[in-house]
Amino acid sequence: MIKISAPSIKPNSHYFSYSVFICIISLVFIVSCSNKYINRIDRGQGFNYKPGFPELRLSTTGYVNPQNDTKIIVSGSIVYGSLIYKKADDLYQANIGVDIEVINKSADNQKAIKLDYKYTINRQEKNIINNQEVYRFEHEYDVPPGDYLIRVVVTDLTSEKQTTQETESSIPDPEGDISKVTEIRVLGKDSSVQNTFFNPVNTYDIPSRLDSLQFIFQVTNNKEDEQLTLQARLLKFDADTTIARRMNFNNYSPSNISYRGIEYDDYDVVQSSRRVLNQSGSVQIKYFFTDLDRGNYRLEVTSERDDDDLYKARDFSIKSKNYPALKSPRELAAPLYYLMDKGEYETLMAIEDNDSLKAAIDRFWLSNINNAARTRSVLSLYYERVESANKKFSNFKEGWKTDAGMIYILFGSPWYTESFGDEMLWSYSYNRQDPRKNFFFHRTKINSKYFPFHNYLFIRKNSYHSVQYNQIERWRSGLILKDNL
Repeated sequence: MIKISAPSIKPNSHYFSYSVFICIISLVFIVSCSNKYINRIDRGQGFNYKPGFPELRLSTTGYVNPQNDTKIIVSGSIVYGSLIYKKADDLYQANIGVDIEVINKSADNQKAIKLDYKYTINRQEKNIINNQEVYRFEHEYDVPPGDYLIRVVVTDLTSEKQTTQETESSIPDPEGDISKVTEIRVLGKDSSVQNTFFNPVNTYDIPSRLDSLQFIFQVTNNKEDEQLTLQARLLKFDADTTIARRMNFNNYSPSNISYRGIEYDDYDVVQSSRRVLNQSGSVQIKYFFTDLDRGNYRLEVTSERDDDDLYKARDFSIKSKNYPALKSPRELAAPLYYLMDKGEYETLMAIEDNDSLKAAIDRFWLSNINNAARTRSVLSLYYERVESANKKFSNFKEGWKTDAGMIYILFGSPWYTESFGDEMLWSYSYNRQDPRKNFFFHRTKINSKYFPFHNYLFIRKNSYHSVQYNQIERWRSGLILKDNL
């Protein structure tokens, strides 16, 4: 196997000659969002969040090893805080079962692999139920070339609650006569931590603390008499990054980026490269990127042959440092936008020193509630909702910034929801005629392979001014613990 590594390039560095090369190469690229290739774009998995159930994040990759053996890698991560723990001596212990099925879609959906695993997790910290770090597992299987469905079921053996995720992988035939590109595997690491390794990234969202990203894929060039030219681009898309407007503000205009969400036909080329493969066989290619700015990206690979089998892409989004969790003072400060007036918020976010910012956050909560114990309870509830909003509503921007995230944070989970066409109702009352407790959302685009996000915008009204004001006062006074709405 030939191993080719692209140099690590920091996007903000000065590469004048390289930029000229990018401009020339980009002229011959196939349009990134061509309908012809839309099915070959991988966007990773979501957070698969359901309160009380194990949180599983899953990715799979098919590949050919140096001996031309074909394999599938199944990589998963389970959030520690989503499991039930029992006290065992000085440790907190959780037991989980992981069932993995690998189904060969190329052979009448026959089960190629079905294996069960059991893991015991031991942790010392008492607050393990709030820990958003993950337990990782990875297994590799020998399978014939073909298309596969991989189903993974995680069972919390204490609560007996289960979470299931499915994904697909394709493995090229190293002996065949068709050239192919495998799935693009994404790995990341925090370079500020010593002795750390690249670990699989299973989700569309990537926290910015993973400042070093590695993308790995393989190309099988099975036409001996024909060289293969590969082209790769890292694209950054124009997308909405704003925090949701107040409930009584004007609704978004269809021409506004907040209404459109993300523009796949409006992008910048961050990096571009070209590879010429002059020999047949399986070639592994790696790309490294460091310190990418927050935003939505796509790494796409194609060839001059204009061949469907030689196009692959991986979409991803760089989010806040510890996403979906909130740990740093700035991450904790940002969502207070929903509880502060404009002047308060601007003053808070202008504080640059982390210690001073943390002290200002504490003063905000304590000065309003005037009771340390109640303050801790309110603060815990607020940030629990912010983190849940990140998992529930994450899309091209952080979940807490979305309209649905704003309503969820302020009012909690609706009593029931209804969807009809492009409209969605969240009700906090059995009385559907009560305008103060029934909120409507409008979906700007239907979720599809062309627009893979649920972008619901809240239908704002002037009459909501008092509704939101009263809810903010419940939070700021601590009365939210007794009266939610």
